[in-house]
Amino acid sequence: MTHEVRGSASPSGAHVDAGSEAARGAKGPDELRREIERTRHELGDTVEELAGKMDVKARARARADELKDRAGAMSVQMRSSAAHAGEVGKQHRTQLVAAAGALVMLAVGAAVMVQRRHH
Repeated sequence: MTHEVRGSASPSGAHVDAGSEAARGAKGPDELRREIERTRHELGDTVEELAGKMDVKARARARADELKDRAGAMSVQMRSSAAHAGEVGKQHRTQLVAAAGALVMLAVGAAVMVQRRHH
């Protein structure tokens, strides 16, 4: 039994044995089965992804839930900040009242001096 070997030109211009190329590229049945299974799995993932993108109601619900969670977290943070500010205000009330009184007295004193200069 004789086999005919056909040559073909490679991009470099050299002849390549087509029979040996086929032998290197040939895959066994087990490897083909694994490749088919891998492709099926990838295709299934892709179909799931596309189906998820097409489900507008589910995407809108998920986005609404996300926004609700963010709003809730911001509300808790704002309440906490307000409570902290209230505590700081209570702790420094005396100093704040004294500072405000001093400012009022300065303003009154400045007004009195301005009036005296004009008379």
